[in-house]
Order: sequence, then C-alpha cells, then structure tokens
Amino acid sequence: MQKIVGNNIRELRTLHGLTLNAFAEKLALSPSNLSRIERGSLNIKVSLLQKIAEVLGTSPHVFFNKYGQNTGPIKSIKDFTHQFRESSRYINEYSGKTFVIGFGGEIIQDNQLISLVHDINLLQSLNIRIVLVYGIRPQIDFLLNKKSTETMVNNIRVTTKDSMGHVIDVNGRIKTTIECAFSSKPLGVLSTNIDSKVSSGNFLTARPLGVINGIDMQLTGQIRRVDTDSIINKLDNKEVVLISPLGYSPVGDIFNLSFEHVASHVASFIKADKLIFYISQNGIQNMRGELISELTTIKAENLLSNIEKNGSPEKAPYLSYSDFNILKSCMHAIKHNVPKVHLINRHVTGSIIAELFTEKGSGTIFTDHPREIVRQAESKDLKKIYQLISPLGSKGILIDRAEDLVAQDISHFYVIEHAHDLIGCAALYQYEEMIEMACFAINNDYQNKGHGKKLLEYCEKVCKKIGAGSIFVFTTQSEHWFIENGFVLGDKNNMPNSRKEFYQPERNPKYFTKKL
Repeated sequence: MQKIVGNNIRELRTLHGLTLNAFAEKLALSPSNLSRIERGSLNIKVSLLQKIAEVLGTSPHVFFNKYGQNTGPIKSIKDFTHQFRESSRYINEYSGKTFVIGFGGEIIQDNQLISLVHDINLLQSLNIRIVLVYGIRPQIDFLLNKKSTETMVNNIRVTTKDSMGHVIDVNGRIKTTIECAFSSKPLGVLSTNIDSKVSSGNFLTARPLGVINGIDMQLTGQIRRVDTDSIINKLDNKEVVLISPLGYSPVGDIFNLSFEHVASHVASFIKADKLIFYISQNGIQNMRGELISELTTIKAENLLSNIEKNGSPEKAPYLSYSDFNILKSCMHAIKHNVPKVHLINRHVTGSIIAELFTEKGSGTIFTDHPREIVRQAESKDLKKIYQLISPLGSKGILIDRAEDLVAQDISHFYVIEHAHDLIGCAALYQYEEMIEMACFAINNDYQNKGHGKKLLEYCEKVCKKIGAGSIFVFTTQSEHWFIENGFVLGDKNNMPNSRKEFYQPERNPKYFTKKL
C-alpha cells in the first residue's frame, strides 16, 4: 500500500508541474525523505498525508487507489488507441455545441491561466463554442483586506461605493491578463490552427441585491437580463466570449456580481449545452470525503440540505464556502434547462479534457435525471444484448445462446444503460422458490466501476417483489465478485430440481446462492 500511495503522490506532483525539491519545500520536508515516500520505502503519517492532499488540491483518500483507475498517463499504444477511439465519439457529439466555463480568480492567482487557455484553444479547434466567465474574488479580498474592513452577509461581500472603485480596477487588470494569455504563444506548447479571438462587452444588465438580514448590500447585485443576441453573434463569429463579474443598470450604476451567479444565468439565458466550473477539488465529495461522480437535482438538494443543517459549509468536510456557492449555482442552471453541469479540479492540468473526452471523467456531473438507468429489456435491445453475451458464450464463460433463443427470452432480461449506451445485462429465471440470475455481463470498458453491483441490486429487488426467498448463479470466472456481493458457495445437488435437467456438467461451473 505504501508503494501505491507513494506512486500516486509522485504522479499528482508531476501533473501539477512540481519538481521534487519544489514540492518538498512546500511541505517543509527534505527532498530525500519525500523521495523515499514516493518510492514507498518510508511510512507516511496521516498529518503529512493531509498536508500533501491540501497542497495538491485533492483529498487523502485518492492516494489509496491504484493509479490508472481514474485519469492517468497513457502507458502503451493499446491504451492510446483505446482512449483515442473513446474520445472520437465525444468529438463528434460536441461539435457546434456551446459550453459556458466559469472559473474563479484563483486560476490566475496560482498561475494556472496559461494551461486553461491551452485547453480552451483545443476545445475551440474542435468547433466547440466557448463562453468564459471569470471571477476576481481572491484579488478583491487581498486588496480590500489591506485597505478597509469589509462586511460579509452569507459569504457575500457588501460592495460599497468606496470599494467599487477597487473592484473595477481589479476587474480591468484581470480582464487584460486573460486577453493577454489568449494572445501569447509560448514556445514548446502544442498549438492549434485556430487563433482564438476574445471578445467582451456589457452583456449583463443587473439590479441591486437589496437588503439581506437587515443589511443593505449596496452595489452588490444580481442579474436582471443577459444580452443573448450579442453573445450568440460573437459565438457565430468564432469568438471566445469573455464575461466579467460586473453588471450594469439602465441608470448607469455598476454592480459587483459573483462569477458563479453570472455563469449559471448566462448558461441558462443562451441555452448552453454544458456549464463547467473549475473548483478547488476533484468534484463534489460526500460527508465521508468520497467523490460523487454524478449528482441528480434530488441528490444535490439533499446534500445542500444536510450541509445547511450543520450550520455552515465550513462544518462539512471537503467543501469550501466558494464550492458551496458554486453547488447552489449548479442547481439554478439545471433547474433552468441547462442539460449538464460539470465540476472539475482546477489544480489538475487538463482536467477539462479528461472530463469531457473520457468515459470515466475527472469530476462531478450534474444532471436532472440519472445518466445510469437499470430497466427491463425491450425487443429493441436484442442486438446489443447479443453482442454483449455472444463473445462470452463462445469462450465458455457463459452458456452459449443463439440469438433467436435470446429473442425468445427477452422478457427475462434486464439491462443497465450509461449515458444511453447499453453496458450490461442479466436474465432472471424462476425455479420453484428460487430465481437464477443468468447471462450476467458488463461491458469490459465499464467493469470495476460499480455498474455490476447496481445491476445486481436491481435484480435482487425484482426477485424480492416476485416473492423469491433466494437467488442463485452459476459462474466459471467471477466467484470472487459474487462472494464480495454476499453470495456463498453452495452444493450443486441443492439446486432446484426443475433446473437440474438443464445443467451442463461439462462446464463445471461453481454454484453460488444468496438469501434475499
């Protein structure tokens, strides 16, 4: 396990572009001891592991996964070919689509802007229409903490007339920095044939946020209207649209807005296909610090409710106030007809590419409805089911079934879909008071990702509804998996009598049962 942890630390350090010496300095650790940790020859204390995770913008639990289960380096031509083929479907799907990308001022503060710009250029070269919404919160914090005492209400800054001048100055500086980044072409960096033209303007009409808890928020505002036509025209002209966190009123007032508020409203107004937020960690995590790869609106509402019951986001592990506000903005976008919202780690170079062009992704995706569905099979599923089980039948892993037999038994089958792709199946046959689960198969590309367990749980619910007391399987290859999921090795002589006439002793499968 020490070697797994050490290897993961080294891989993530490299992804962040940190040398061994530079990383050791951040940790107040000698380079030699850090090297021993990365080699797995030195035990690491929990406190140090937590510090390493904090510096790398992740959570300690990720170091215990075998590297490669998530996004990792390409290790062979075979891996590259597989990943390239996997990405091609997304390249075709995203062509001509509109993505709104929101990021906080931390991206600029931590010198991550150039990497982001390279990724944006790549997306645009694939004919993806890009709207960028940036934030300036850390830069304002730094400036105002030096100059005056600020008032915060629900983690929202009260923008006074005095502080608004500083906000305008900071915004101008950040806007210029971003435009400059799009104009630069550093040596040694992969370039595209597209020179991204960046266009900005007064796209946002705003109004005062008003009085909250008895406190006048003054020049802190909220969006009233978005100039959709102007944004669409610039996108049609192959321009990257850059939108600041400032809004303007018809009477000439300027309002300070939060970038997450702007991004979610812009995405809704222009009917964007995706909204993407860069955050400080690998997506949203639950109270145990585990990554939630997919959130529906119902699950997100429950998560927000649990956090608010604790008093504040600060009491919820692995969730900052900033990420909490982004989470609420995600909810607004989904409820206002943005199909998908993605949350990705700003600390990981290329995280947006991994999220968009790999099946595994790299963060959390929000949808109104689950991307993964388990249901009873229909006649339209026959071809895909047969394509899934036929190779396993020819290898002797499953009983070899002709396509017409599968068609005849289609009502016995249940399938699991992921993003509208059929990725697994199982068939249920009742024998007396027991039910056999047969033809259990998950597509190779989706194995070891929890899909099989989800299909199993659904089948068990079906069996319980029927009134079966137990379920059984025959397997030649997957005994450990079934044991891990509550099955126990049984005596074949105890199988239902009506099943014995179909038993194929030449296959010599193992017989497992599970009480329901």
